Amino acid sequence: MAKKVLVVDDEKLIVKGIRFSLEQDGMEVDCVYDGEEAYEKAKTNHYDVILLDVMLPKLTGFEVCQLIREFSSVPIILLTAKGDDMDKILGLEYGADDYITKPFNILEVKARIKAIIRRSSVKQEKSVPDGNTAVFGTMKVEFDSRRVYIDEKEVNLTAKEFDMLELLVNHKNKVYSRETLLHEIWGSDYPGDVRTVDVHVRRLREKIESKPSEPKFIHTKWGVGYYFQNQG
Repeated sequence: MAKKVLVVDDEKLIVKGIRFSLEQDGMEVDCVYDGEEAYEKAKTNHYDVILLDVMLPKLTGFEVCQLIREFSSVPIILLTAKGDDMDKILGLEYGADDYITKPFNILEVKARIKAIIRRSSVKQEKSVPDGNTAVFGTMKVEFDSRRVYIDEKEVNLTAKEFDMLELLVNHKNKVYSRETLLHEIWGSDYPGDVRTVDVHVRRLREKIESKPSEPKFIHTKWGVGYYFQNQG
């Protein structure tokens, strides 16, 4: 089945170029030009990845990302201004999985889209049999459905947040450096830096910890990295 991509940018020539290139590789591509359209498309369709510009009419890319994260963990790649580190960090804060800076080479865009789809497909193929569930105090993790519950209420994790939690849970008490987590979760071809890991750990704590500043699950080994230990 063809992979389906949503491309969101108000620069129609850029959208046309991306669409043509992705369709040449057999992908199915939907295109929209403002934030409100993007949100409506994401609500009513299934996509394997969303390519989302930050600067959009009606709703910004950040706002669209935040709204989508209320109901979906679809991988989102943000298009950000060249050299604007704040955009990159904000994008990760709002739930983006990756970012590409403008101006970009279309070959890089294709490579990053394919990489994120490939990693998502591998995760699905490795999904464990139904019923594989772990409980840690107030938290329940269902590995097969990739769902997490706190006090029996589901919390909506992004794909990368779940990947990180799954890795740490499956290797309890093992300390992972930020560099190792970046490599394991985002892949060796990911051009971002370790701040990506810190942002995702902070977001994960905000969702699963009753007091993120005093975590019971995701702990910091100062100067080394992060590890999972159930103190709940």
